Amino acid sequence: MKRFILMILLHAIPFTLAHAAGDPKRGEVLFQRCASCHAVGPYASAGYGPQLNRIVGRRSASTTDYRYSEAMKKSGLVWNEKNLAAFLRAPHDVVPGTSMRFWGIKDEQQVADLLSYLKTL
Repeated sequence: MKRFILMILLHAIPFTLAHAAGDPKRGEVLFQRCASCHAVGPYASAGYGPQLNRIVGRRSASTTDYRYSEAMKKSGLVWNEKNLAAFLRAPHDVVPGTSMRFWGIKDEQQVADLLSYLKTL
């Protein structure tokens, strides 16, 4: 019985790791939901939300063409993979008072895919 359980666990580990890795192509498709407020690409500028080029590694509330909430300005965040993923899951938990009108993504694979796409920008 122990051998059977071990065999199942060993087969599940690669699937779990691959599942959590994130696919930028799927993330690009998921980003279409974000595109009504956020722009990316060479001609991106702020709209209803800030443009998201080079978001990973960028200080929050740092683009000059968007009017950020006081909460975002005071957050002091530098967007890394960990806090950006948390923000994608529950924006209002990470930055209470944010003006972002989005409830979050509950599906961990979708978060990983979207984050993987954002890292390519």
